[in-house]
Formats: sequence, C-alpha cells, structure tokens
Amino acid sequence: MKTIDIIKGIHPGKIVERELKKRNINQRQFALSLGEHPQTLGAIIKGNRRMNVDLSLKMEEKLELEEGFLMTLQVFYDIKEAKKDSDYKPDFSKLRKGIFWDTDFDKIDWKLMKVSIVKRVFAYGNKTEQEEITRFYGKEEVSKINLLHPELLTR
Repeated sequence: MKTIDIIKGIHPGKIVERELKKRNINQRQFALSLGEHPQTLGAIIKGNRRMNVDLSLKMEEKLELEEGFLMTLQVFYDIKEAKKDSDYKPDFSKLRKGIFWDTDFDKIDWKLMKVSIVKRVFAYGNKTEQEEITRFYGKEEVSKINLLHPELLTR
C-alpha cells in the first residue's frame, strides 16, 4: 500500500507534528524559520486551520517531503469532512426513485445504508446510476462492496 492510502483522511497538521517530533524540531522555531507566525503553525497542527499551498511548499522543502504531499492530504481530509455532512448526497438527477421502490427515497441515510444502496443500484440500476453511485462513494468503496458481493458484477 502506498503511504498516501494509509494516511488518507488525516489532517496534514498531524503529519507535520509527527515529522517535527521525529526530528526533534521545536514548533515555534520551525514556524519562524518558515517566516510564519507560530500561532499559524499551531492552528494547522491542531487541525483548526487548513493547509495552504504556499505554506505546504515551504514545509515540504524544509522537511524534505515530496512536493504536493501536504496539500494532497488536505484535499483527502476535506473530502472526508464533506462526507460527514448530513447534506452530502448523490446527484438525485442521475438516480431513478423507482430503484428504491420499497423505501421512502427522501428518508434514505446515504451513509448508513451504503452497502444496501450499492447492491441495489448495481442489481437494478442503469450505467448512469451505477456511475453516480461509484462517483459518490468512490471506486474503492464500491469495489469493496462488489468484492463482498461478486454476483453484482454479472448483472
């Protein structure tokens, strides 16, 4: 597994904190060496502030991390946080309510019922609906569910 797959969804500040501890670098001194306020670095490390491109480039250079690593982590973290939002739903214009004939469509919990939804859409949905559910949950999640239920792949 790639490192990014293992730490996907972790705030980049946690990785910076770990790197600083591992290298025995003082947070305040590190922030000042980057030309940043120590409070800014502290807020990022605590996860109270988003990483920005300029700061990530400075940190990656000083810590000898791959360019773009911290911003990639920020994006995956933002995606994880967006999925926690109760308003996060698939694009309903691409789904027929008829697929969920035995359920009140407006009361579906799209997070809690993920496995059932994927099974239903791959059993009865068309290509557009399957693509939307794959986009919504992610290829990796849909693949896991399909691997648990290989009969869905033949329909």
